[in-house]
Formats: sequence, structure tokens, C-alpha cells
Amino acid sequence: MRALRKMALLSIGTSVVTIALKFGAWFITGSVSLWSDALESLVNLAAGVVALGAITLAEQPADERHTYGHDKAEYFSSGVEGALIVVAAVAIGWSALHRLVEPQPLEHLGPGILVSFLAGVANFATARVMLKVARQHDSITIEADAKHLLTDVWTSVGILGGLGVVMFVPQWAIIDPLMAIAVGAHIVVTGVGLLRRSVDGLMDAALPPDEVRRATEAIRAALPPEASFHALRTRKAGARRFVELHLLVPGTTTVESSHALCDRIEAALAAELPKAHVTIHVEPRETQAPHR
Repeated sequence: MRALRKMALLSIGTSVVTIALKFGAWFITGSVSLWSDALESLVNLAAGVVALGAITLAEQPADERHTYGHDKAEYFSSGVEGALIVVAAVAIGWSALHRLVEPQPLEHLGPGILVSFLAGVANFATARVMLKVARQHDSITIEADAKHLLTDVWTSVGILGGLGVVMFVPQWAIIDPLMAIAVGAHIVVTGVGLLRRSVDGLMDAALPPDEVRRATEAIRAALPPEASFHALRTRKAGARRFVELHLLVPGTTTVESSHALCDRIEAALAAELPKAHVTIHVEPRETQAPHR
């Protein structure tokens, strides 16, 4: 968890730097699209702070009130970030529409573009590092924050390209508010995706089909010919995966043998799925119709 906390702090630090650069670029140029880019960086900062809090809470051990731990705190973080992104998109769209109605000249585009470009480079470098760590630790919070930074990078690229055109063809200044509207629409998609993923986690959605398939194959490979299983259920909380199943064995099987078989199944699942917590209910085969 120390690595994840470092990534959250890195995100916060980068956001502070890019906010200063992007608002500086907006102040120099008066570009509404650069203002929209700066506003998105404010969301990045808020998301980084929320992520740090969620990671700190998620690493707390289980207690009497939270016997399954605090891993789901990461889903709250992702959900808050998604909501903030949508709010920012609405503000961006409103400002862009106002600029369409009341156009204003853009000034000093060259220096403004350079300053914004430096902010984009900082975001890109930070996002790549964060994604690598997020995959290593299977953290939805750091992954969401990193993907948001990457979204910011690509929207910045689009904005800078549009402003580059305006710099050489000033009569096409309408590109500026249009690019801001495009930025707003793009980040809405990102925000809705984060909200959906958070809801899935909080509603205990099943693991992805590929992981369910791997879990099923691992269980079958560990079973002796006379055993079978059914009622397989899966879910995920933060980086932890939960797998539950009913194991069917002959009624004459001893407790010791059943326990040893459960241990083999748990080991097989742990080898296939990182941080898997397995619950197995043993039943006599004669009382159930087998489902292999």
C-alpha cells in the first residue's frame, strides 16, 4: 500500500503543477478551451486527494464493524472522481456556449500553447508511472486516477492542435469554443465509465468472464473424478477477489480428506487469481445433482 500512497501523492503534486501552468496559459491567451483544460486539472487535484483518503482507509485491517475489511473504499473514490468529471464537463460546456455567443479575440497563443504543452508532458509521464503501479497492485483507485490524467493529456493535445490552427488562421477562432465543447463531451464519457465501474463494485458484480473461466478451470483441474462442484459465485472488493462454491464429494469421504481437497482448490485458485479469498461449502454428492 505504500506504493499506492506514493502514487496518490504524485498525482496530487503533478495536479498542483499543471493547474498553475494551465491557468497561466489561459490567463495569457484568454482561450476558453485552455480554461476548460485547466478546470479539468482542478478535478484531477480533487480526485488525487480523494484517492489518497480512499487508499489510506482501504489499507486499514478488518474490525468488528467491517469484518470483510475496508477494500470497497476504493470504489467510493472512483465514483467521486467520476461525478467530479461530469460536473466539470457541464461547467466547460456552459463556458464554451457563452463564448460562442460572445466571441473574444485570443492573444499570445504561442507562449500559451508552450506552457500548456509542458503541463501535458507532466501529466503523461505521471499517468504512465501510475498505470504501471496500478496494474502491479490491482488498484482501481490509482488506475482511475491515471486514466483520468491520460484523458487530460489527449484532450490537451486536441486543444493545442486547434489553437495552433487559430494562431495561423485567426479568422477560425470559433475552433476555440468548439474544442472546449468537444473536451466536455469527451470527459463525460470518462466520468460515466468510472461511475459505472464503481457501481458494479459496490453492487458486488461478478468477476470478468475471463477470470470466472480461469477460476472454473482451476477448480476442475483440482477435483478428483468422484467430486464435482456447483453454485460458483464471485465478486471483487478493491484488489481482493472473493470466490464461493459448493463442493460435492461422496458421503463416505472423511472430514480430513474433504479438508485436504478444499486446501488444494484454494491453492489452485490463489495461483490463478491474485488475492483470492475462497469459501467452500462441502456437501454429500448423493443429495445433489452434480454440475461440473
